[in-house]
Amino acid sequence: MSAKIRPDLDSIPAYVPGRNHPGAVKLASNETTFGPLPTALKAIAEAAELSSRYPDNQVTELRAALAEFLGVSPANVAVGCGSVALCQELVQITCSSPEDEVVYAWRSFEAYPIVTQVGNAKAVPVPLDPELVHDLDAIAAAVTERTKMIFVCNPNNPTGTAVGREALTRFLDSVPSDVLVVLDEAYYEYMRLTPQDHPDGVELGRTRPNVVVLRTFSKAYGLAGLRAGYAVGAPEVITALLKVHIPFSVNRIAQAAAIASLEARHELLDRTEPLIAERDRVRAALVAAGYRVPPSEANFVWLALGEHSVPFAEASAEAGVLVRPFAGDGVRVTTGDPHENDLFLDFATDPAVAARFTA
Repeated sequence: MSAKIRPDLDSIPAYVPGRNHPGAVKLASNETTFGPLPTALKAIAEAAELSSRYPDNQVTELRAALAEFLGVSPANVAVGCGSVALCQELVQITCSSPEDEVVYAWRSFEAYPIVTQVGNAKAVPVPLDPELVHDLDAIAAAVTERTKMIFVCNPNNPTGTAVGREALTRFLDSVPSDVLVVLDEAYYEYMRLTPQDHPDGVELGRTRPNVVVLRTFSKAYGLAGLRAGYAVGAPEVITALLKVHIPFSVNRIAQAAAIASLEARHELLDRTEPLIAERDRVRAALVAAGYRVPPSEANFVWLALGEHSVPFAEASAEAGVLVRPFAGDGVRVTTGDPHENDLFLDFATDPAVAARFTA
């Protein structure tokens, strides 16, 4: 007799990472081509020498460093094995029955429906608006007495679109205070909205105990392979997260690298600004070639190709560039080094290719 596994797991889609292929340019995963900051590399080497020892399970030093950086108390900060682990833990602390609902935009981060169902809760996806931006009014209207949590991915993965501070403030004020709103700001460092409309989830959450913000060291800081993300929220939310935290899941090397990265954060603009310039250059070339590409505030661009998404990705792979298709919706292309972006543009803006996929 085989073990009794939850039957609903058969219906949970597997998380699909970006593909790898020897010799191909990989623009299918939202990584940065920059390595860790130099001081982080030094910290990584030093921490590796102590790998025979368990890491600090409370992540005390990193939480204190984050608290100082953000102007909050350590009691307002939790650290996880990447922000996606915190997504799942947030479902665990808010949902306790299959009738409990988690609301999120769609298409958005593909982990949301997975962590919702793993948490034995009900997913309530709400379509993006015609401009591929979160329809905050529709999300607010989808809230019921069974709603426990809302994910707002801002900037949104995979479309790159973002909602501004004014719209986000109105939305947060409209959500019942007993519904937890998770502002997933994994791409926060790449946003360049006007200063007047630049949303900062940490600031918005200071007076709203039902708001928790997720950020990560995986993107701009170049530590995707080490897995360190963090949550900022009310102490009672953080305390609950610590209760469901998998012991020792944030390893010693990740903690040391994250602390060193924060200490060297003044160097971050040296890598984010050139990447943003490349992102905008790639988008402009694609738009000029006839593709529908919404303005991006992340480290990637989105080609709204609908039914052409998978064929486009396959043709791009044949040309030596791996991109990330989402069947029936579009293709996400991570911003790489200039020569990598040029290789992709050589393919995508070729008149024959553009005519095939923009018709």
